[in-house]
Amino acid sequence: MKDLFILLTISLFGSMHGMAQKQDTLRISAKEINSAVLKEGTHRYLVYFKMGRDSSRSQTQFWTRNIVRTTQNNKSVLIVTQEWEFMDTVLHTVTSVCDGVTLQPITHEFWWKKRGTGAVNFVNGGTVSLNGAFLSDQDTSRYAKAIWSAFKSVNSTYFLNWHIDMEVFPTLPFKNGRTFIVPFYDPGTSAPFEEVLYTVTGSAQLTGYDNQKINCWLLEHTSKGNKEIFWISKKTKEVLKLEQEINGRFYRYKIKLGFSI
Repeated sequence: MKDLFILLTISLFGSMHGMAQKQDTLRISAKEINSAVLKEGTHRYLVYFKMGRDSSRSQTQFWTRNIVRTTQNNKSVLIVTQEWEFMDTVLHTVTSVCDGVTLQPITHEFWWKKRGTGAVNFVNGGTVSLNGAFLSDQDTSRYAKAIWSAFKSVNSTYFLNWHIDMEVFPTLPFKNGRTFIVPFYDPGTSAPFEEVLYTVTGSAQLTGYDNQKINCWLLEHTSKGNKEIFWISKKTKEVLKLEQEINGRFYRYKIKLGFSI
């Protein structure tokens, strides 16, 4: 009887341990961010769509992202600039400034070819402007109201800039089976603050130049009609690839280029 009790205890402990491993969920706060892993300099991605898994590539773009560490007002900051090119024109530029350690957003200034300019400032209560006009509770335009409402949803909590997700992911503490709850907000859009789940589903290899084998973490995010898998180098922490499936019909890819000219 004693042996049976011991066996049951071991079995129960093993089951609880297994459940704990399966339920390894980490809510991301400032203390989990390791911004030191981010590499300064220019990083360029090839971005394209496929209208079916085996279809030809279309809507080809080049995204250039540049990371700089500096100081502003005697404070360490990290600046991420982006330029998105399509064919022979620039579609979008943006400059995102965040805390150099925690990545808490400070400012976010953007330009879209068809939408114009905008700026979001998170200092001293914060402001949002579109094409030179500051937004407020008095705005009646549906577009302006949606952006202002989304901005207010942040509510002075710790959050990360979803527009620089490719720079955020490398800073997370990866572990097989772990799910991150990431507090994201995309400044200047109508999408409100959201806690987004990303799960480390395993490992895989990518083959690089000179047949180099690159060991990667696989980071997966799913939502209605959307599935994303990021390949993130275990050595350099860089996002090397994204494969996104949209409504089971369309596919988007981001591939990091080995060098930029």
